[in-house]
Amino acid sequence: MRFLSSLALLYLLSAPAYSQLAVPNEAGMTYGHVHLNVSDMDLHKQIWVEHFGGVVVQKGSLTAVRLPNMLVALTAREPTMGSRATVMDHFGFKVRNMDKFLDKWRAAGLEVGRIFTGAEGQTNAYVMLPDEIYVEMQEDQGLSTEISGYHVHFITSDYVELLAWYTDIFGIEVRPRGRIATTTNAPGMNLSFGNTDQERIATRGTAIDHIGFEFDDLEAFCKELEAKGIEFDVPFREIPSIGLKIAFITDPAGVFIELTEGYDQY
Repeated sequence: MRFLSSLALLYLLSAPAYSQLAVPNEAGMTYGHVHLNVSDMDLHKQIWVEHFGGVVVQKGSLTAVRLPNMLVALTAREPTMGSRATVMDHFGFKVRNMDKFLDKWRAAGLEVGRIFTGAEGQTNAYVMLPDEIYVEMQEDQGLSTEISGYHVHFITSDYVELLAWYTDIFGIEVRPRGRIATTTNAPGMNLSFGNTDQERIATRGTAIDHIGFEFDDLEAFCKELEAKGIEFDVPFREIPSIGLKIAFITDPAGVFIELTEGYDQY
């Protein structure tokens, strides 16, 4: 028993000490999280720890995985559909060694999709998590960590208008990412917007249920949104049991968005 306790302590001490969220911008905003509905909580936790180097955090009823630049929050709920049918098509990471990552992924019996040269001239690959959650990996051999959160990708026929909505609501600027002109950056995360002629589904209840942005002063930001006429699905409130202040809105394409204050302490 003492030996196992020592091993557990050694693991905790050797686990990466991630500063999980990027430094907020001048307006006090940074990227926060992606929230997944998952049918097998233990399996997802195992994958996020073993393959992405995440650290599981439990606060009250909320389960989250801490990663560089972001968190992945998990709810044990059967999703209504996978991510590829929704506006929030996928999210993505940079990885220092693509071959090493994919070899381990395949050895675990997990699905690898298309491997290709991405918009920035690097090796990219799609991998599929359980519950049909689509994730894009991009190799960056100069990365300071093994893996880091990198982008979320919206797909909708109104992609230009949706990009304009995000830049207006969050006070950020259009900044191309390689060959993709329709992108913008929140601190710690690129937001990319792509076109389709197919109808895409709103995200609430699906595998990628919602995305989130973190604020130094959420109540003040919510007042700014109210002044702009933005309607709230869930108005500003504090939830002491999970150490968060939260609010929810939905973008014009149907992506559910959580606004938080407190995830930077996870």
